[in-house]
Amino acid sequence: MKRAKEFMEKSNLFLTENTVLRYLNFSALYIAQGIPEGITFFAIPAWMAMNGKTPMEIGSFVAVIGIPWSFKIIVAPLMDRYTILSMGRKRPWVIFGQMGLILSFLSIAFVNDPLNNLTGLMISGFFISFFGAFQDVATDGMAIDVVPPNEQARANGIMWGSKTIGTALSLIVGTTLINLIGFSTAVASLSIAVMLIMLVPICFRERPGEKLMPWTKGEASIASKTVQLESWSQILRSTLKVVTLPSSIIMGTATFFIGIMFGLMDTLLPVFTIQELGWTNTSYSEVYSASTIFGGFLGLFVGGALVDFFGKRRMLSIYLIFLILTLTSFAFLPSLWHKDLMVYIFILSYYAGYTFLCIAMFAICMQLCWSTVAATQFTLFMALSNMGRAWGAGLLGPLKENLTWDLMFLWIAILPLTMLVFIQFINFIKHKKHIDGFIIAHENLALLNVKTDK
Repeated sequence: MKRAKEFMEKSNLFLTENTVLRYLNFSALYIAQGIPEGITFFAIPAWMAMNGKTPMEIGSFVAVIGIPWSFKIIVAPLMDRYTILSMGRKRPWVIFGQMGLILSFLSIAFVNDPLNNLTGLMISGFFISFFGAFQDVATDGMAIDVVPPNEQARANGIMWGSKTIGTALSLIVGTTLINLIGFSTAVASLSIAVMLIMLVPICFRERPGEKLMPWTKGEASIASKTVQLESWSQILRSTLKVVTLPSSIIMGTATFFIGIMFGLMDTLLPVFTIQELGWTNTSYSEVYSASTIFGGFLGLFVGGALVDFFGKRRMLSIYLIFLILTLTSFAFLPSLWHKDLMVYIFILSYYAGYTFLCIAMFAICMQLCWSTVAATQFTLFMALSNMGRAWGAGLLGPLKENLTWDLMFLWIAILPLTMLVFIQFINFIKHKKHIDGFIIAHENLALLNVKTDK
């Protein structure tokens, strides 16, 4: 044990000290985040569609499992306020979230006749999503803590590309296993992959001198003690200050609208391809997986670099315009929908654009965050997006009852257009001046408190 500790110290295996380790760590953790999403948002809806479930039933399931992703804003302040600081600010929460994911995947094996037990399936899916969202908050908080600002765009590209690949792989592997060994056993078996990935946060620490586990030697770093918030009122006041700034409000609204598009498209595509075009759930999962893996690798290697080079808002605008054109073009060509190649190109284009859009969007959200409450503020942006995603999934049934498929795609194209308009009103310079003022006021108050104590 002593030799292992000496090896880690000499090898510089700490997230704040090692750039390559940071990228590998967050790549693995984001792959882990993609596993529950691939199963709950894609594989299960496709399996339900293959077995004749209605768009209303499928949309209801996706809406329910999307709810925990809207609760992240409640969890984030809890993580900012409490932790085992000697193990790192967010690392203990990451490990806890991974353990919850393992147990929730195993729990689905106890749902009897899941295809005809929608309530049981929803409950099990809810807990998988809950711990997936929980681990997402902890990982994002860790990233904001240990990734330097000049690496954030590139880190977002690596993280989101990894998540997309994890989602695609879990979909295609999960679908194959469902068809081979049955639904409950297939989904429960994915806990093995999560167990393996949990070794990453267990083995690597945030900062030098911290504990690997609660019972090992180590102590909280000075850096962690300095930024750790010890008051609920401080968290609340600081968060309210920054989220009520105009640019924060504009970006939050924009992420909500684009979240509706995410939810609608994710729920619509398996229903459209299987029930309208006659695909099987296997063929859908293969096309989806190939498309998202392609988009994920592009995001992994060039997504963050493009945002760094050309600018966040410019690239976000380009990606939104690309998605608008992709959706409207497909809507106006229903006569070609029977050609598989046409549908392949559409799905590939959409998910490549989706991946690049998320990288640019999250980079902007990070830029708008105030470091004092960055984890909570960033989570609020993500919660608004996921709330929109749940709304979008729930809208599928009502919209499909009143619109044809071509009009559905045109309706969805309005959502990226709405975000495109909103982001033009974000003023990064003015927003930064406000945050600089908050920082000065915060430092002056801390200095005043020190003088008062003396």
